Amino acid sequence: MALYAIGDLHLSTAVDKPMDVFGEAWSNHASRLADEWSKNVHEDDVVLIPGDISWGMTLEEAKPDLEWIAALPGKKIMIRGNHDYWWNGIGKVRNILPDGMYALQNDSLPLSDCVITGTRGWVLPSHPNFNEEDERILKREAHRLRLSLENAAQHGLPIICMIHYPPIGPGEDTTIFTNILEEFPVKLCIYGHLHGFAHRFARNDVHNGITYQLVSGDFLAFRPFRLERSWYK
Repeated sequence: MALYAIGDLHLSTAVDKPMDVFGEAWSNHASRLADEWSKNVHEDDVVLIPGDISWGMTLEEAKPDLEWIAALPGKKIMIRGNHDYWWNGIGKVRNILPDGMYALQNDSLPLSDCVITGTRGWVLPSHPNFNEEDERILKREAHRLRLSLENAAQHGLPIICMIHYPPIGPGEDTTIFTNILEEFPVKLCIYGHLHGFAHRFARNDVHNGITYQLVSGDFLAFRPFRLERSWYK
């Protein structure tokens, strides 16, 4: 079994939301993603998807996108992103998921040599437009991260954490998210959300013993990114 990750798929099978309006990097991105995924991922592999999965506004609109992902090789484990408006109640989401797909929310999923958990996260106070409402949501997401990590820690395995928003930015040593991550046996934190120009703000390095890696689809040219075992063992 190998572990891969890719986020920000932004699929739109049932809605009119072409992504190429955001630049050439998104031209035919779904077909490119399917091709790269099928060439690199095998049926016994696991793919982590840290949010922004479907542009559907409802579960019914998102269902064709989930079935499209399910038809690709490997098991899939996902969390919610800021554009996953269809994700309305974890029980309802899990009820429509095809076989081999898992949705996480305030919990975790153990694998043979690690445990997967995660949460959406939020913009950090270093964002130029951060306001009081952001502060409220940030504290709520930090609480959800702690709940998720407490659940994961019960398995006694190295933790891989997915956060949709970047949990740390350039020039930052400490955030509310890094403080919580460092309380637990987290070895690897993958995240998405950053696109195009914003790729320059990514942190892809080791900080206080945790490897941080951006895996948004356009950053990876829509090729699922293989996670090195040495990063989480």
